[in-house]
Amino acid sequence: KSSKREWKPLEDHSCTDVPWLLLFILFCIGMGFICGYSIATGAAARLLSGYDSYGNICGQKNVKVEGIVNSGLDLTHKKYVFFLDPCNIDIVHQKIKSLALCVSACPRKELKTLADIQKFAETNGSTLCSYELQSSEYTTDPRAAKLCPKYPVPESAPIPFFHRCAPVNISCYAKFAEALITFVSDSSVLHRLISGVMTSKEIIMGLCLLSLVLSMILMVIIRYISRVLVWIVTILVILGSLGGTGVLWWLYAKKRMSASALETQIAKDNLQALLIYAIAATVFTVILFLIMLIMRKRVALTIALFHVAGKVFIHLPLLVFQPFWTFFVLILFWAYWITVLLFLGTTGSPVPNEEGFVEFRMVGPLKYMWWYHAVGLIWISEFILACQQMTVAGAVVTYYFTREKRNLPFTPILASVNRLVCYHLGTVAKGSFIITLVKIPRMILMYIQTQLKGKENACARCMLKACICCLWCLEKCLTYLNQNAYTATAINSTNFCTSAKDAFVILVENALRVAAINTVGDFMLFLGKVLIVCSTGLAGVMLLNYQRDYTIWVLPLIIVCLFAFLVAHCFLSIYEMVVDVLFLCFAIDTKYNDGSPGREFYMDKVLMEFVENSRKSMKEAGRGGGAESRELKPM
Repeated sequence: KSSKREWKPLEDHSCTDVPWLLLFILFCIGMGFICGYSIATGAAARLLSGYDSYGNICGQKNVKVEGIVNSGLDLTHKKYVFFLDPCNIDIVHQKIKSLALCVSACPRKELKTLADIQKFAETNGSTLCSYELQSSEYTTDPRAAKLCPKYPVPESAPIPFFHRCAPVNISCYAKFAEALITFVSDSSVLHRLISGVMTSKEIIMGLCLLSLVLSMILMVIIRYISRVLVWIVTILVILGSLGGTGVLWWLYAKKRMSASALETQIAKDNLQALLIYAIAATVFTVILFLIMLIMRKRVALTIALFHVAGKVFIHLPLLVFQPFWTFFVLILFWAYWITVLLFLGTTGSPVPNEEGFVEFRMVGPLKYMWWYHAVGLIWISEFILACQQMTVAGAVVTYYFTREKRNLPFTPILASVNRLVCYHLGTVAKGSFIITLVKIPRMILMYIQTQLKGKENACARCMLKACICCLWCLEKCLTYLNQNAYTATAINSTNFCTSAKDAFVILVENALRVAAINTVGDFMLFLGKVLIVCSTGLAGVMLLNYQRDYTIWVLPLIIVCLFAFLVAHCFLSIYEMVVDVLFLCFAIDTKYNDGSPGREFYMDKVLMEFVENSRKSMKEAGRGGGAESRELKPM
């Protein structure tokens, strides 16, 4: 019944999936509670001001911790955390394995002996040895070897806002860097790589800006080159498949002719393998030809949709800036999430560890706040991305179903955002939650796979990879269906499940067209990404060729090419989104309208020409007067 009911584009606006919006709001309140709890229990003070190994927060008076000596001290004048051995890093547990103390000032020059440490304490009033030692005892007390810092004490400076003394020379972190950068075995190579990046930072920034400009230009001109590009891709695929099959049969015939001279078992196995490959390639080529023969007319629809998508960006220029807003909001949320995560790392009650020092641990149900916080990262990130999809869908739907483009709202994007906030946040929350339900098990399996790497048997490894692959495929399918459900919601203001069902029916009825758009269209956009990356990389090589201040180009070029691909992906994914929304609108338009009075098409002239050409071709095929009515039925 859902597929037969009338679609009324933009006529009714009503709130959708309100219970899911309430659930999402409650979830966000829970995220806020975690942040408030961590601040209220002193985690924010411990994170920002720092604390020593005895549980004292630097820069304030402290409360005595039961069973811990040197706790409960007044450290009002000691505002910086100093590590006695800052280079002793536990890579596995990601922490510094050293006694931490609160000091008045960080050593701004290298201290080579205990006498230098004693002189620094007497001059600056900053005692770098443990609290139970007086500065006058540094050179006389035998405990100083254990309670004073390992010397030479490196020159250090306080980290802004976090009051930790960090070594100025990062060479003491070489061990940690080697664990992170496994491909660097020589420190001189790392030094040359970093110096190359620092020397060419202006060029890197310029090339990143160039990739941004190229992406925006490509989005405008792709409407004019889509027809040529599609047929170039088609010809290349045909020639590639024919050439590959021909080469395999040629190699097989050549081996067969010389098989009498090579009677070894290896030669026979190779000959049989070549025969299998050649037959498989032939079957693949035949299937590919049949598919392209069936879908050749649908390619014309892909070209028309790309052409109309270019017009959409001309009428709705703010669409180009959607990746910026989404990325900006995601960065803000991720910064908040990481801050709260750091708070959680220092929250809890003080507990003595096996070494006699203090650690802060959460006990009871509160220790599961980590998991809640992790789920919040996935759900809210997906919610933000879904808001972008709904915003783009609403703007494109407004463009498509407005007959007179002069009557478009002044800013269709802002009008779409307004409809999203007023009516459809619940639908977005539900769709993003479904993606979260699939993504969490996949991430858990990926974590298990990394933890069991080298320990599991071949069967378990294969099963894990198969499960991860299946969940990834399911996630991609649901993401595509969600996007079309958001489009249906933008058109008809229906709940998520109803919209998903309606969109699924339309997509199944137009399966061949969907296949053509998702294969040819996606490959075109992939070529666009390759074009932008290659152009930016070529410009980088040309510019870096004139730089003589460093010797290695690898890292600057990698940075530039990765950024270019990221920018191209963000912009062209918006283009792909617009094409998908236009297709669903076109399929609905052709299903419920036939061009007769009272049922006029909403579509653009380019799409109208596609429909007319389809009608003419079907008439020429001898299908008579019934072709007109059949053409408008989805294929």
